[in-house]
This record gives sequence, structure tokens and C-alpha cells, in this order.
Amino acid sequence: MQDLIGRVGERMRGLRTPGGRGRQLAITALDIGTEYAKALVVTASQADDGSLVAEVRGAGRTRQGLAHMQSGTVSDIDAVVANCAAALREAAGAAGRRPAPAVIGIAGELVKGMTSTVATRRDDPRAPLDEAELQRIVEHAQEEALEEAEAQIAWEAGVPRLDVRLVHAAITEIKVDGYPVSNPIGFTGAQVELGLFNAFAPMVHLGALQSVANALKLELLGVIAEPYAVATCLDPGELGDAGAIFIDVGGGTTDVALVRSGGVAGTKMLALGGRAFTKGLVDRFDLGFERAEAIKLALAADEPLPEGVERDAVAAALAEDAAVWRRGVGLMIDDLAAGELLPGRVYLCGGGARLPQVHAALEDEGWWRDLPFARRPAVRSMAPGDVAGIHDATGTLATEQDVTPLALAHQALILDIQASAAERAMRRAVRNLDL
Repeated sequence: MQDLIGRVGERMRGLRTPGGRGRQLAITALDIGTEYAKALVVTASQADDGSLVAEVRGAGRTRQGLAHMQSGTVSDIDAVVANCAAALREAAGAAGRRPAPAVIGIAGELVKGMTSTVATRRDDPRAPLDEAELQRIVEHAQEEALEEAEAQIAWEAGVPRLDVRLVHAAITEIKVDGYPVSNPIGFTGAQVELGLFNAFAPMVHLGALQSVANALKLELLGVIAEPYAVATCLDPGELGDAGAIFIDVGGGTTDVALVRSGGVAGTKMLALGGRAFTKGLVDRFDLGFERAEAIKLALAADEPLPEGVERDAVAAALAEDAAVWRRGVGLMIDDLAAGELLPGRVYLCGGGARLPQVHAALEDEGWWRDLPFARRPAVRSMAPGDVAGIHDATGTLATEQDVTPLALAHQALILDIQASAAERAMRRAVRNLDL
């Protein structure tokens, strides 16, 4: 695997140089979901004032088959390749180009996002910290985190020795002798403390994505943890220091990310998503899956239901399943809270978030009182326009399910060019872990 999205950053920084004015970079953002394969063609260029202009020039979406994906992971590579190829053709047709450089999102039940704090004593407290020493500190911290993740994922998967790889990493906080700094280079001190966010996944999962990229003849610039991308896609001014909880309700899984003042504190994945609600209608009303899915989508869009189908009965069934889903989400949020007070805002995205029953379940009085909230959290659905720094020139991205692929492009194009010395050290550490 490549050094996350560092290669995107190298290309983007070329746009910032005087000779780069007028150049344009184009990438493909691919969100391989359980329910849909979604592709975006995104361009970035430098404006006359030196600012970065990023635009979606083409978008495509193709429905996945029932057996093509399971809980966010690829189960039929050939079928997924065909679906992604169709989505790419649609996006490329609208954009008039098919960029080979691509970033792909990764999610699923066995993708683990966790934070850790590592304190390291320096050999010479009086020497200014340089990038070489910072890299050694980061490498040591990452090796410890990888061992912990291997043990946890192997236990949950029931496989004694599971090959696990780091797919996304970020430094959320740096302190030198207890003093918070944004860039530690040049500081002196006896102890460096790093707050790290890491996302790990089984190699079999990553290998499947690599196979998909190879079959599509894409140049895989990076694999990005989708919960992290969603949790970092808003304008920093909107979040402030209060933080928030992000819930991405996909077709096969629900991803939860907790953001505190220092950054992403952790992520959790639940193997319940939009398909679970459809299967609930199948069981209760003795329907075929496609008919049940059509009824669910019609109710979510507040459209007329087929003749003979009672709206109240369908809504009640979905509300029951939403209550079960909420209990699972509540357990994940409680784990992420680790006993500390939770932020007072919840952001919803993903195709499953279109169901009014999902939103209503999180507005219910009971669930939040069992968690360490100071007050009832404000619940808001995210829209594509909430993703900072990227303009949708197609006008076709309009719902919650379009937020995740946009967040992937935002992570690659907007955040990567702002890499600090600490983040560059993180990328070299990732490369040295043989990703």
C-alpha cells in the first residue's frame, strides 16, 4: 500500500509553486459501499489569489448486488469491479475525463480506529527536536499501536494470527514537557507526548481493494478510513473546540466517530446499516428484498407507497428496528466516551440517514440520558454542501449518501497540502511499516 495520501500532497503542493499556476490536478474518489459504488471526478487548481479551488466535475453511482459486499467488505471482487467500472464511466462521461490517480475509502466491521497517547523521554533534553528524531518517536509509537490492533482484530475475527495493516494515521495532539505545540520542530525539552489516531484493517480487506484498483487500471494514491474522512470534512470554524459525534449509516454498517478538541478521539463500526431495515420489512411483511427496498426508499422520500401497503405499518416496523440500531450505536458511543463528557452535537450522514425513523430514534428522550451527555444532543443531518472546500459543479450531489465520497476527496485534496513536519514524520513512519 502507498504512503496514505502523501503522493496526492506532493502533486497538490506543485500547484502552490509559482510554476504551478494554471496547472490542474484531477483525481478519482471511489466509495465502495455495501449498497452502492460511488465515484467522483474531482479537479483542483490554484486561483489568482493563490487559494485552492476544488470542484466535482463528474459523479456516478451503481447499485451493488446482495452478494457483492458483506458488512462493508468486498466478497465478490469481479462483481464489485464491474459495478465500480459502471460508476466510473458515468462520472467520467460527465467530467469528460477519467483520472487514473485515485483514493478509495475503507470501512467495515473489522476496520478499527483507535487513539493512543505515547510519552517518550529524550536522550538530550537541551537539543532542539528535529524531523529525524520526531520520526523515530512516531515509529516507536506506531509499532506499539500495531501490536495492540493485531491482537484486538484477531480476537474479534476469531483467527489466531491475522495479518493487520495500518491504513490511516494522524497526529491529534503534541506536547513537549506538557506544553501543547502544533509543530514540535526546534523545541527543547525532556519529554515528547503524542496523541495518535490510527485506523487498522485486515490485509485481506486491503488486498481486495488493491485488486479492485488494479482491475480498474487506477493508480491507487491512498486508502482512507471513511469515518475519519467524514469526521474531518467540516469547516473547523463550525466545530470549534466543542467537538461532535459523527454517525455514517451505510448499507451494511454504521460508522461512528468521536471528535474532541484535540481531533478524532476514536471510531467504531457496527454491522447494522440500511439493509438491516430492508430485511426487517422482508421478514414482517413477507416481501421480496427488492420490493421491500423500494418501499423503504419511498417512505424515506415521503413518496406514495404501492397500493395495499399501509404507511403506518411500515413506519412502525422501521421504528422498531431503528430502536435496536440505536441501542447498538449507543454502546459504541459509550465505549468511545470512556467515561468522559460527550459533545453536544451529533451529525448524521450516509444513505441510511435518510430514514426519518433513524433521526427520530436519536431524538428520543431515553437513549441519551444513559450516556455521559450534559444535555440532549442536537442532531443534524449533513448535506454535501457541508463538506468544506469542494464545490459540486455537477449539481447532482444532494443527499446524505453523497457526503462520504465528498469527504474522501476533501481529505485527499484539502487537508493533505497542509501537512506539518509532524505529519510528514507520520507518513515516513507509515512507509517504514511496509504498508
